[in-house]
Amino acid sequence: MQLKINDAGARSWVLRAMVAGKRRDMGLGGYPDVTQAQAKERARAARDQIHAGADPIQSRRETRSAAAAANAKSKSFDQCVEAFMKAKSGEWRNAKHRAQWQSTLDTHASPVFGKVLVQDIELAQVLTVLEPIWPKTTETASRLRGRIETILDWATARGYRSGENPARWRGHLDQLLARPRKIKRVKHHPAVQSKDVGRFMTELRKVEGTSARALEFAVLTAARSGEVRGARWGEVDLRAKLWVVPLERMKAKKEHRVPLSEQAIKLLKALPRIEGTDLIFPGRDSKQPLSDMSLTACMRRMGFKDTGGRMCVPHGCRSTFRDWASERTNFPGDMAEMALAHTIDSAVEAAYRRGDLLAKRMAMMQAWADFCETSHRVRGSKVVALSRAA
Repeated sequence: MQLKINDAGARSWVLRAMVAGKRRDMGLGGYPDVTQAQAKERARAARDQIHAGADPIQSRRETRSAAAAANAKSKSFDQCVEAFMKAKSGEWRNAKHRAQWQSTLDTHASPVFGKVLVQDIELAQVLTVLEPIWPKTTETASRLRGRIETILDWATARGYRSGENPARWRGHLDQLLARPRKIKRVKHHPAVQSKDVGRFMTELRKVEGTSARALEFAVLTAARSGEVRGARWGEVDLRAKLWVVPLERMKAKKEHRVPLSEQAIKLLKALPRIEGTDLIFPGRDSKQPLSDMSLTACMRRMGFKDTGGRMCVPHGCRSTFRDWASERTNFPGDMAEMALAHTIDSAVEAAYRRGDLLAKRMAMMQAWADFCETSHRVRGSKVVALSRAA
């Protein structure tokens, strides 16, 4: 054993020994951090390994390599959330959707096991997060559970953890937590009653501005606010009376064909074409669509309330359309669901429903537009005759 001094003056203990027939120098630690007595003890242990036929230098390299590999796999839940959000940056529907993901995880999961290594997260910790909020805010809790499950699945795929996912629902948490639908019915968005939609549309057409026209178009097409606000002239074929919303802007990530009624066509033809933008309903900055709150603010100023006294919102107009279709017409329910671009839960039904019933939906959307225009002039309900349309 020797004390070696390099050109910079640093001193370290070195053991020179024959290993597998070759003379090797093995570091025992720097001086004075490692005392002479400690160096001698390390040298003795190394000689014992050599005498036993082992290579202490190679063994130490393997130990360090294994430690480095384990450290690379040691990721906390918060670190995995951050990496997942970056990896999936191109998949978020919009900034709001991404923010909702981040917010629920930061608010509920991170305080409980954000600093815990994902490989150590177990059922008890997941339940600590979910059980307090499950009965109170079931919809939020259910979404949170799904997001935790997704993060842990991602971590498993990356090799940061192994084994069953403690946040999985089927055959696991469904045995421990009440089914969301059994706890509380989902509270629907405040919506204009179908009997009042004609009066609503009459008042809406008196309101000037791009937001009002976008809201009118949303009602006539039963489309989501985001789909309307992002609509472009290149998506519309006025001759074919068709609006094709690309999959990138659809919630279900599937292209959606929307038949346009005569009223919707008339609305579009009356709109000005803004130079420098293809947006049908541009915001103040013509290159940007209307803001998320623009349609809501327009509807709020109109003062329409639902039966519970809540101020009606644009998304509720989709419920108004659905109520009209089921209560006042004989149009099939699956046709109305298709018009709303809802995802089909039944795999069997989805397999049989290969087309989008465009021609029949054209008749339905025209009937809806006619109802929006004339219903306030007629007392009582009127069932639409469908012998030709269906």
